[in-house]
Formats: sequence, structure tokens, C-alpha cells
Amino acid sequence: MIDLRSDTVTRPSEGMRAAMAAAEVGDDVYGEDPSVNRLEAEVARLLGKEAALFCPSGTMSNLIAILTATHPGEEVLVDKEAHVLHYELAGAAVIGGVQLRNFDARNAGCPTGDQLRALERLNDPGHEPRTSLLCLEQTHNRRGGTVAAPEELRDAARTAREMGMLVHLDGARLGNAAARLGIPLRDLADCADSVNFSLSKGLGCPVGSLWVGSREARERAHVWRKRLGGGMRQAGVLAAAGLYALEHQLPRLVEDHEKARRLTRALHGARGLQVDADRVHTNIVLLETERPADEVISRAAGEGVLLTAFGQHTVRCVTHLDVSLAQMDEAAAAIGRAAG
Repeated sequence: MIDLRSDTVTRPSEGMRAAMAAAEVGDDVYGEDPSVNRLEAEVARLLGKEAALFCPSGTMSNLIAILTATHPGEEVLVDKEAHVLHYELAGAAVIGGVQLRNFDARNAGCPTGDQLRALERLNDPGHEPRTSLLCLEQTHNRRGGTVAAPEELRDAARTAREMGMLVHLDGARLGNAAARLGIPLRDLADCADSVNFSLSKGLGCPVGSLWVGSREARERAHVWRKRLGGGMRQAGVLAAAGLYALEHQLPRLVEDHEKARRLTRALHGARGLQVDADRVHTNIVLLETERPADEVISRAAGEGVLLTAFGQHTVRCVTHLDVSLAQMDEAAAAIGRAAG
């Protein structure tokens, strides 16, 4: 099977497995795991922040960021297609007691300053919640892996702070955005007070994301990780995979982008579907289908290709290190037959 459901389906390479087997470990709840400590320090350095916190998942990392920056009864501004809104089971509301308020930022999910100003609350704390956090996303999953320019992120962040908000960046695929733009990770992270950085998507690790931010905020984030059950003991075997990925997988993300472009070119003109090549910025390809998405997915599986539904007539394909460039032509042929 050619599995294009997500870049989370990858398996650790032999080199990564060897690094995990050789990892130096300790009890991370006591802060004594040297591999975890090295990973946190390296990710903080790459993103230009003071500190990082190793978490089991991106969902937990995003939730920790929201919990650390808000109080119950407040609200968070998010794009209407944001991952924290669609795929994190309303954790901010259930656990944090905060509401998510939406805007529609079609440009890679990044709002303009004017959009944010239009959402500004009246100074009426007896009736309206305090807006305390803006969540951005880079790359933007449900908008097709699109990338917002650094200056757009900074403009949104500047306006948010003028309105009294902190800024969180869901950078689960931040490495893909940096590869697309050819700039360091820190140049994309500098807009935010906190960042979620995933190891288990394009970087091929079996598990793990990091909350990244200031030393002072990390103390609160660490408390929330413990409350959420995210304290891990000899987690160095997992951190070692992350360290390996930063060295070996982060530099090769551009290869996945070329696979996505090849798939897009091969699907051009296919009967029964449409794809906007201009929106294929990184490793995600969204297909608009005439047939119901579930039907296309079922037929494609019969042809040996696994896909994901993103709407009634939208199918997502994600390229990654476990599929080859040559397989994109084979996948395109199968998808074309399934959609036609």
C-alpha cells in the first residue's frame, strides 16, 4: 500500500532505532533524563526560545499552551479551520474552561491586523469574556499545508499584543514551513510567546511534540503537563529519536514537498477531481472530488492507495519519508481511477 493518509504513519528508520536503543536515560519527572534535556535545549535553540518541554503529543502541547496562557472564562481567537478547533476534542473548553472564537483567515490561516481589530471586545467585563490568546498555525493543515509569510505572522502577533493577547503558534509542521521558505525555524517562531513543535509528523519519530517558550512560562507548562498525565520517566529512548530526526530528517523535508508537487502534476486534468497547484506549498495536497470523498477513498484503497477525507468532497494526500518520488506517479494513476 502507498499510505498517503498522513505523515504520522512513518516508522522509525534503522538509524533512529539504533539511536533509541543506545539512548542515555534517567527519570524525567525529576528532570534527570539527559537525552530529554538535550532535546529540549536543542529545540529551544533552533526556535530561538529560552526553554522547551517534551510532551507525548501535539494535542497535549497545544492544550498546555492554552492552559498556561489563559484563565477559566476567557477566550482564545483561532482560525475557523484550525487544528485546535477541529481535532483536539474541545480540550480547551473541557479542561481549561475557555472558549474558542473563530475568524476566517484564508491566507494560510493568518489573520490581518484589521481582522483581529474587528473582533476586539468592548470594555465590558460584566458581560463579555476577556480575549487572552491568539492561536496561529504554520503550516496550516486544513488549508492544505499552506505557509504564511513571516511578516504576516508578525503583523498578526503585533496587533494581538496591542489588544492585550499572548500569541501561540501551532507549529506542528513548522519544519515544512521553514523548508518552503528557506529560512531558519527561529524566523517563524519569533512571532509567538509559545510554540508547539512536532516530532511525529514529517520528522518520522514514533511519538512526541515539544512546547517551546520562556523559562518562566515553562514552569507553569510543566505543572500542566503533570496535571494532564504527561509526566514521563525514562523518556530518553523517545527523545533520542527526536535528536536523530533533527539531524537527519529536518534537512530532507524539501524532498517531501517535491513528492507533493509531482503528485499534483500527475493528477492535473484527471477526470472527477480538481487540485489547485498554487495551494500546494509543502507536503499536503487537497483534492476536490465529484464523487463523495468516502467513495473515492474506498476505491483508492482497492487500488492500493490510502487517503483521508477532509470533507464531503475533499480528500487529503500527505507525502512523507516512507513513500518515494516514483510512487507518486503510481499513486496518481490509482487516485485518478478511483475519482473518475
